[in-house]
Amino acid sequence: MSSSMIELLLLAAIAVFVGWRLYTTLGSDAGPPEGRQRNQQPATTAKPTAPPRENPAGLRPAFTGPAASGLEAIHGADPSFDPKEFLAGARSAYEMLAKAFADGDRDTLGKWLDTDVYEAWDAAIAEREKTNAEAPQLLRLKKSEIDAADLDDTGTARVTVRFQAELGVGDMTRTSEEFWTFMRDTGTDDPNWLLDDVDTP
Repeated sequence: MSSSMIELLLLAAIAVFVGWRLYTTLGSDAGPPEGRQRNQQPATTAKPTAPPRENPAGLRPAFTGPAASGLEAIHGADPSFDPKEFLAGARSAYEMLAKAFADGDRDTLGKWLDTDVYEAWDAAIAEREKTNAEAPQLLRLKKSEIDAADLDDTGTARVTVRFQAELGVGDMTRTSEEFWTFMRDTGTDDPNWLLDDVDTP
């Protein structure tokens, strides 16, 4: 077999692996919550399409830190939940949504934001468009860590991630610190996590 054929096979294997890892983080694109009537187009970033990963060995992820009990409760309701993979997906979501907000990409935001968060961000974009203000650009995601987690009586899981990022507006830069809470109904087959709340310290 020629070296060029081997390189093509290796690239194909890497592409399959990357697509599989994307799916296991925040889930596939199943659309917005019921009742939302906005016309939404697919996001510009790649969407996971592979089936959920199985765990044939029954390996249990380690739960540590202040959110340990909440993470364990979520894993009990959904054994496929893994904090490390969730955090990797949350970082990707932060970068994607920060860019969509800066670009005024309402279609992408509508897919991954809960109704109240979308309305707040939509109003901020509209005000920015009205005043021709420059949008903040994500320069670097400096830090991310799970800050809290819980599973309520209805089976809704919520995980709060603390993000530190460097933002730029024109020639100015600043450090932003925010707490993003993602939620998912573990009683459904929908694997999507929606951004449910954004708060500052």
